[in-house]
Amino acid sequence: MPDGQHTIIDAHVLLIRDSQVLLTRRRGTYGDGMWHLPSGKLDPGESLPNAAIREAHEEIGVHINPDDLHHVHTLHVTGAGQTPRLGIFFATHHWTGQPRNREPDKCSAIAWFPLDALPSNVIPYPLAGIHAYLSEQPFGLLGWPQPTHLATT
Repeated sequence: MPDGQHTIIDAHVLLIRDSQVLLTRRRGTYGDGMWHLPSGKLDPGESLPNAAIREAHEEIGVHINPDDLHHVHTLHVTGAGQTPRLGIFFATHHWTGQPRNREPDKCSAIAWFPLDALPSNVIPYPLAGIHAYLSEQPFGLLGWPQPTHLATT
């Protein structure tokens, strides 16, 4: 990783309804045509729950009460040529407002999908978070080599 770069922190939101999750279809350079969760980068001075609430409102127009937002997974991600990311995944079953596409320049569609029948073209990063939510796994790695035991003397 080049000097001066650090891990980017992302907040992801799983809106869950009747065993379905809301996904957004990306438009643009990152993941064009692929499905993703409502998400975005943490702003300076912003808490993770506030980032998740803000991103859900900006992207799909819903309002989430902080008491209804639950941390479900943390994922440390790296990939070729990509700044490492720390994805914090939150889930909620309660919100106000009807989800709608509020960022048509970045998103070409939104749709509900059964958690046990997700589309084949979900971006691997959010897909790992969804799978971890389903298996109640609190932490995961994506793209990193598996940790090894250090020899002790």
